[in-house]
Amino acid sequence: MDILRKVRNYREEEDRLKWEGTFAEYLEIVRERPEVAQTAHSRVYNMIKSAGVEGKNGQKWYRFFGREIFGLEESLERLVEEYFHPAARRLDVRKRILLLMGPVSGGKSTIVTMLKRGLEQYARTDEGAVYAIKGCPMHEDPLHLIPHHLREEFYEEYGIRIEGSLSPLNTMRLEEEYGGRVEDVMIERIFFSEDKRVGIGTFTPSDPKSQDIADLTGSIDFSTIAEFGSESDPRAYRFDGELNKANRGMMEFQEMLKLDEKFLWHLLSLTQEGNFKAGRFALISADELIVAHTNETEYRSFIANKKNEALHSRIIVMPIPYNLKVSEEERIYQKMIRESDMAHVHIAPHALRAAAIFSVLSRLEPPKKQNVDILKKMRLYDGESVEGFNSVDIAELKKEYPNEGMNGIDPRYIINRISSAIIRKEVPSINALDVLRALKDGLDQHASISQEDKEKYMNYIAIARKEYDEIAKNEVQKAFVYSYEESAKTLMNNYLDNVEAYCNKNKLRDPLTGEEMNPDEKLMRSIEEQIGISENAKKAFREEILIRLSAFARKGKRFDYNSHERLREAIQKKLFADLKDVVKITTSSSTPDESQLKKVNEVVARLVDEHGYTTTSANELLRYVGSLLNR
Repeated sequence: MDILRKVRNYREEEDRLKWEGTFAEYLEIVRERPEVAQTAHSRVYNMIKSAGVEGKNGQKWYRFFGREIFGLEESLERLVEEYFHPAARRLDVRKRILLLMGPVSGGKSTIVTMLKRGLEQYARTDEGAVYAIKGCPMHEDPLHLIPHHLREEFYEEYGIRIEGSLSPLNTMRLEEEYGGRVEDVMIERIFFSEDKRVGIGTFTPSDPKSQDIADLTGSIDFSTIAEFGSESDPRAYRFDGELNKANRGMMEFQEMLKLDEKFLWHLLSLTQEGNFKAGRFALISADELIVAHTNETEYRSFIANKKNEALHSRIIVMPIPYNLKVSEEERIYQKMIRESDMAHVHIAPHALRAAAIFSVLSRLEPPKKQNVDILKKMRLYDGESVEGFNSVDIAELKKEYPNEGMNGIDPRYIINRISSAIIRKEVPSINALDVLRALKDGLDQHASISQEDKEKYMNYIAIARKEYDEIAKNEVQKAFVYSYEESAKTLMNNYLDNVEAYCNKNKLRDPLTGEEMNPDEKLMRSIEEQIGISENAKKAFREEILIRLSAFARKGKRFDYNSHERLREAIQKKLFADLKDVVKITTSSSTPDESQLKKVNEVVARLVDEHGYTTTSANELLRYVGSLLNR
């Protein structure tokens, strides 16, 4: 089996990557590749950066998050540039707990999981390689073996700063196993693994009465007291708490603010000084990224409690709001469906978009800016072109509500309702109307939605329905117009002849009579009005078309139906307006004649072949658009 071969290859690759040698040999690796001695924060930052960074709409887009997180470019840029980057440079922010705060199902847990899985993979690369003192339960940094009084000289020679002290266990081992000979201490390459508890720890709060601090810091092994004679002997201590095991990597605190105070106190020293207290030992050094996540309500409650003031200044809060872009929201649903057992069900084109429009509208705040309604705001946020608005307007809209996106409908609700629609309909295909109906029905069952919010959400479902109506008509329009492609080309050539004559102040010659005529203003306006070109803007639009025509001619290219997107759209809409009666008849006739049936079959075939419909969903679309046109 291919899968067994891949498992074997993976195992062989891990064996190849393994390394073991003395501290003296490890220093040679450090001299050649100083990055192996980087801090935990630096390792996380370099891991993110190594995956690639691109510019996208004036923002940084990190490939590392691109596969799983959609529409949160601003939040991720702030996270990387305001926390990970300065922390990697050893600035003071690395001495803070990173707290991701946002609404449920907003992506906080996904970000943390990606960091953990990413570290596991990165530790297997040359750039992300991690080495530790062999046999150490805390995977301690080998450079802790360098005595404090020699570290300044070490920095001058190697350019690497050493922080932290040798742990009590390794201090004893150095004397007893190696006779104090630092150069002989055995070092090994380690591979981060959450499952094997190497470099990645996860702590989840449970019942405060039963949860033990040993879960974090380890505990005494009473079975060895008789052998070693003292509780302060490090060999009689199990260094197996989550803080011990997460050393050199990262530690996730799930629902950190629900933890009992005694657990949080340990974080004060760990974040500020890079050490924590365990058993009857001196402070134990640890180098780890501490990341937690919570929702806004719990965070406000935490801040209001005066007992937590010492921790307030040790936390950097990074808001992770809901995505506010419709196109990215669609991608979230597609990903969730791919990962579910619903992947075999056909979801008609634009069904997820209709759901995304509803959920994004529920998260947006009403704009204060004049001439902007919530629908225009939604389109601007999604990168659509809205006449009379530009990037400056978008920036101003975002400044109106800095915390926008912290409330609204979450993606899980949408997926739950889509699942409900699939189960209720009991067919292998659902469309946008099925989805919107399921969303509407689900509002009554949503316990946390108030009556006021419910009314608002019902309005957003109605808006999403109207948006879908336009999309559906355009979809059918395109399919019908393609069947009349020759008509479209003829209409376009006629328009271009008139535009050329208009711009050059020439007359046209009638092909039959030879009579000279003025450019046909009525024809040109009937096409331009289809895409909202105003009377004042017509001259500029026509000149733009003529410039494009000339540019194509200079390059020896032929200007055709697809050469100008907006003109093509205008031609399609004009043709469709002229064809509406044909569409009405062919889509709504209960007993279509032979020619009508042929036309319907052609359109269905095009919807299936080129637009992603099935025969069932294409016929449903045609019936629905027919009913819209007959209203």
